[in-house]
Amino acid sequence: MGSLPGLPVESVEGPPTPGPSSLPGSPSPPAPHAQVPSPSRRRPTLRDVAAVAGVSFKTVSRVVNGEPGVSPGVAGRVREAADQLGFRPNAAATALRRADGRTATFGVLLEDSGNPFFASLLRGIEDVARERGVAVFSSSTDLDLDRERDMASAFTARQVDALIAAPTESSAEHLHRALAQGARVVLVDRPVDGLDAPVVLVDNVSGARTGVEHLLAQGHRRIGYVGRDPSIYTSRGRYAGYVEALTAAGIVVDPALVRREGATRSSARAQVEELLDLADPPTALFTAQDLITMTAVSVLQHRGLSDRVALVGFDDFELADLLQPGITVVAQDPRRIGALAATLALDPAGSGVHLVPTQLIARGSGEIPGPSLIAGARGD
Repeated sequence: MGSLPGLPVESVEGPPTPGPSSLPGSPSPPAPHAQVPSPSRRRPTLRDVAAVAGVSFKTVSRVVNGEPGVSPGVAGRVREAADQLGFRPNAAATALRRADGRTATFGVLLEDSGNPFFASLLRGIEDVARERGVAVFSSSTDLDLDRERDMASAFTARQVDALIAAPTESSAEHLHRALAQGARVVLVDRPVDGLDAPVVLVDNVSGARTGVEHLLAQGHRRIGYVGRDPSIYTSRGRYAGYVEALTAAGIVVDPALVRREGATRSSARAQVEELLDLADPPTALFTAQDLITMTAVSVLQHRGLSDRVALVGFDDFELADLLQPGITVVAQDPRRIGALAATLALDPAGSGVHLVPTQLIARGSGEIPGPSLIAGARGD
């Protein structure tokens, strides 16, 4: 992976641990003399909670806003009264009253929240945010820079405490602007040039190199590569790992075996078919994204080549272990990436580049022997 000047790189060894809730204490019964207003008539207020809990308006305000100076027993009484009444604080008004100006919200910008990788990453963010009482707003950018700019502006206008983004481009002035306006910015999956913000990345180069080395170890020398547009940071890293593995094995990269425009299922299908239709086709494929891998599986099955052409994909996906053969993958941990990003968003001191390692999972498709291994077994 290329270096990111000025930012320390930290290898992630274990999953982050979400912090504790901000309102400790055990609830006690509300004051016996208090009358509970009928919830069907109007929305309950702080004064209603105070009456039921038998405390002052100011005490309820302190508990709701997470301010110190309230004993655990009283705080518990206030929370129980609030639950009894169905009271929910007005988030905007609460933010205005808080001395630190925090709104307890995150804005999340991801390429496509319907993609399994980003869906799992978002879930990791939500897991940590929920533990800390933070609401999460998310939007898909579809790699559309204008859409990303608009949603970043919308989130900052609503004064989110942090923006967590998988940026469309490596130069993103809207994220620089959000940082200058006081929002915490955390990047996932891709860095931004010159942005002083923590970044959580997968080691794409190392992961891809491991996957291709695995195919080389099975006796393959003609290994096709199908990836996404090289303008995408992750795509560049994965192609670099492919090149590194072949070069280290003394194999010159053959441009005829490389396809780097698999942005959609249809384009990925066309590129896999082009490789298989070559006069001297690859005996193995390395596919650099989960949707490309799924498409390659479909093409190989349709052509009856699933047990003859080896396949290793970058990214795991649902049911990969149930196919015949099972699909060998270089697995990421997107939920862990999201959890770490949310933890960094909550920590004003968090900084640097955090690398989350990948794991090779052998299931069968990547273990189909290549010509040199077969020849060796025959004694040729």
